[in-house]
Amino acid sequence: MEKARPLWANPLQFVFACISYAVGLGNVWRFPYLCQMYGGGSFLVPYIVMLMVEGMPLLYLELAVGQRMRQGSIGAWRTISPYLGGVGLASVVVSFFLSTYYNIINAWAFWYLFHSFQDPLPWSVCPLNDNHTGYDEECEKASSTQYFWYRKTLNISPSIQDSGHVQWEPALCLILAWLVVYLCILRGTESTGKLEQLANPKAWINAATQIFFSLGLGFGSLIAFASYNEPSNDCQKHAIIVSLINSSTSVFASIVTFSIYGFKATFNYESCLNKVILLLTNSFDLEDGFLTASNLEQVKGYLESTFPDKYSEVLPQMKNCSLQSELATAVQGTGLSFIVYTEAIKNMEVSQLWSVLYFFMLLMLGIGSMLGNTAAILTPLTDNKVISSHLPKEAISGLVCLVNCVIGLVFTMEAGNYWFDIFNDYAATLSLLLIVLVETIAVCYVYGLRRFEGDLKAMTGRTLNWYWKAMWAGVSPLLIISLFVFYLSDYILTGTLQYQAWDASQGQLVTKDYPPYALAVIGLLVASSIMCIPLVALGTFMGRCLKRGDTPPVA
Repeated sequence: MEKARPLWANPLQFVFACISYAVGLGNVWRFPYLCQMYGGGSFLVPYIVMLMVEGMPLLYLELAVGQRMRQGSIGAWRTISPYLGGVGLASVVVSFFLSTYYNIINAWAFWYLFHSFQDPLPWSVCPLNDNHTGYDEECEKASSTQYFWYRKTLNISPSIQDSGHVQWEPALCLILAWLVVYLCILRGTESTGKLEQLANPKAWINAATQIFFSLGLGFGSLIAFASYNEPSNDCQKHAIIVSLINSSTSVFASIVTFSIYGFKATFNYESCLNKVILLLTNSFDLEDGFLTASNLEQVKGYLESTFPDKYSEVLPQMKNCSLQSELATAVQGTGLSFIVYTEAIKNMEVSQLWSVLYFFMLLMLGIGSMLGNTAAILTPLTDNKVISSHLPKEAISGLVCLVNCVIGLVFTMEAGNYWFDIFNDYAATLSLLLIVLVETIAVCYVYGLRRFEGDLKAMTGRTLNWYWKAMWAGVSPLLIISLFVFYLSDYILTGTLQYQAWDASQGQLVTKDYPPYALAVIGLLVASSIMCIPLVALGTFMGRCLKRGDTPPVA
C-alpha cells in the first residue's frame, strides 16, 4: 500500500500546500480585528506565546502522525488504536460541515469580482428609487456598500424564520466555485497598543483560539497532506516554517487592514464634517467658504448662543463627527471583507483595478483553504478499500463536491446568511478542541510518547527535542482543556443564543433570538461530530466482544 500511495513531487510542494491551506480568510478578517480589540501591537505578546506553546507543537504532531501512519485521518487514528477511529471520523464530519458553508465565501468573492469591472463600481453609489425622484430609502439610511451587500448580494430577509427562496445569481457563483475546486482536485497531489490588555485573560484566550483555528488543526487536512510525504521528510522543520509564514501573513494583513481602516475613517470623518458645514451654511444663510473644518466648533458655539431656537431645530439633523469613534470601530468576518474594504476601495483612484486585485486575492485564499478541507474528506474515502474498489477517485471527488454544492444552496437563500453565521460560529469550535485534545492524549498516552519518539527517529534520523515532548505531554493538553472549559462556560452563561438580523426599515443590524429549531440545528452541529468519538469506540468494543462470543458487561 505504501508503494502505491501517491507522493509529493518534492518537499517544497508539500510546504506550499500546507501554507495554502493554513493561510486563509481568517488571517485577513479575524486577526486584525483581535489586534484592534486587544491593544494593537501588545496583542502580539500573547499571540507569539500561544504560537510557541500550542500552534507549532500541535501542527508538528499532526504532520508527524500523517507521515508515520501514511493514511487519512480515520485510518491514521485507527492504526494507533482501533478504538480511536471515531477521532478521524469526527474530523471528517467537521471538515464536511466546513466545506458546505466555506465555499459560499468564494461564491460571494466571484460575485464581487464580476461586478468589479463596472464603472462606477455598483457599491459606490445608491440606486434611484422606483419613482426616480431620489435615492433608495434603505440605501440612504444605511450606506451604498451595506446596501449592495445586504440587498443586492444577499437580498437578505428580516429574520431567519423568513427563508425566502434560492437567489439564482449567488447560486450560479456557488456552482462555479465548486467547479473550480473540483478541477483543482483532479490535478491531485501534484498541484495542490495598550499594554494593560496583557492582563486581560480574554486577550490570551483569543490569541490561543486564533492560532488554533488559523493553522487548521483537527480537521484532518494536515494529516492527509502529510500522508503523501516520504517517510524521511523533515516534518519538524516544515511545521516551524508553516507556522511562522502563517503568523507573518496575519501580521502583514493587519498592517494593510489598519491602513485601510485609517483611510476609511479619515474619509468618513471628512465627509461628515462637509455635511455638517453644508447643513449649517444653508440653515443660517452663511457665506460659502466661511465655515471650515478648522472653525466649525467655534462657529457652532456662536450660532447656538446667538440663535438658540433655530439651532435646536437643526441640531437633530447634525451628525456628531468623531475621528476617534471612526477609528475605534472594529469589524470582522464578512462585514470586514465585503463592506469595510469595499467602502475604502470605492474611494481610491482606479478603484476598479484595486477591486479586481482584492477579490482575486480573496478567491486565492478561499480556494486554497477549500482544497485542504476537501482533502480531509477525500483522503479517508479514497483510502477505504471498499469505496475505492467500486469508484475511481474522480467519481468520489465529484460526488463529494456535488453533495456539498447542493447543501450549500441553503446559504444562497434570503435567510442564507443567518445559516452561514450558525455554521461559522458553531460547526467547528468545541468539536475541534475536543478532537485535538483526544489526538494529543492518544499519541502521548495510548500509542506512547517513547514509542512515537522512536518512530520519528527511525523516519527522519532526528531525536525528538525536550520542548516538543513537554508541549505534547503536558502544556498543550492543559491549554486545550482550559479553552474547552472557557467556551463551554461562555455558551452556558450567554443564555439564549442571539443573532444579528438586517432591518431594512432602519438600514442597520438588530439583535434577535434564535428560534427553537435553529437552536436544535446548533446542537446537532456540535453533537454530530463530537459523538463520533465515543460511539465508534463503543461500536468497536461491542464488535470485539461479539467476535469472541462474549457478552459485553451491562451496568
